[in-house]
Amino acid sequence: MTKRIVAYSRLKPTHLDQLRQRFHVDYFEALKSTDDPGFLQALSQAHGIVGSSLPITPELLDAAPQLEAIASISVGYDNYPVDELTRRGILLCNTPDVLTETTADTGFLLLMASARRAIELAEFVKRGDWQESIGEAHFGSDVHGKTLGMIGLGRIGAAVARRGALGFGMQVRYAFASPKPELERELGAVRCELDELLAQSDFVCVTVPLSAETTHLIGRREFGLMKRSAIFVNIARGKVVDEAALIGALESGEIRAAGLDVFEQEPLSPESPLPHMPNVVALPHIGSATHETRDAMAQRAVDNITLALEGQRPISLVNEAACKPRR
Repeated sequence: MTKRIVAYSRLKPTHLDQLRQRFHVDYFEALKSTDDPGFLQALSQAHGIVGSSLPITPELLDAAPQLEAIASISVGYDNYPVDELTRRGILLCNTPDVLTETTADTGFLLLMASARRAIELAEFVKRGDWQESIGEAHFGSDVHGKTLGMIGLGRIGAAVARRGALGFGMQVRYAFASPKPELERELGAVRCELDELLAQSDFVCVTVPLSAETTHLIGRREFGLMKRSAIFVNIARGKVVDEAALIGALESGEIRAAGLDVFEQEPLSPESPLPHMPNVVALPHIGSATHETRDAMAQRAVDNITLALEGQRPISLVNEAACKPRR
């Protein structure tokens, strides 16, 4: 019997051809909602799912009685009920490693652009307001030699920290992560408590995954501990930060600026003040959005689902316990 796959994110013809050589593929390009009747019909016969962005609920899993594996085209997996998948013996695969460096580039881009006020001053030039040599009112802040506080020091956090320490001579502090002795030796990084990190850092960068423990990890109290000159960067998930508290801290001058690639609601609401604030650099969740990286992510997902449905261990498996079916 040929197994069936439902794919609901944009895939290149080469990726689809690779899947179709082994499986029957029902392809829904840029699916907007999991309520789509055609999607639900295909799901009822599916052994595998390939996609990203849309939430997969226990109710959807009920509609897929033959499902064996899901290959998410992402590193984060907060859209999936991991415990429920594990209970049902459904493998969940993701795409770490292939997007690490690209996402770290984005994080350091936000850090640099916020510090040097790049977007704000580029708009200043575009408006024709550059009529004389700039003065102190348009000065930014140095990045080199400053203290970089990393909240989370996994693959992406470590890559951001390397850019800071090795490229810009920054002193690295890290919190909300297990001890990293190798990185401490390589970068001179110092592990500390979160409150200490917030008080000492010139730049605070968040890279932790979203979980019950990290939801609104950074809120009013935490912003109050930061330097008034601090710049806050979030490339993790929007819900790690209490966005109302962030807006308040930026408006009041409690912190100096923010560079944001993620938000509590995505796409960002037109009512949000964040993109209109001069001390905010706001990007539309582009962390991994390069041609090369998105192609590598899709390829990893294709490889993961192929291995999983052919009875082999996927390259990147989130829920190891699901290897022993518990249905």
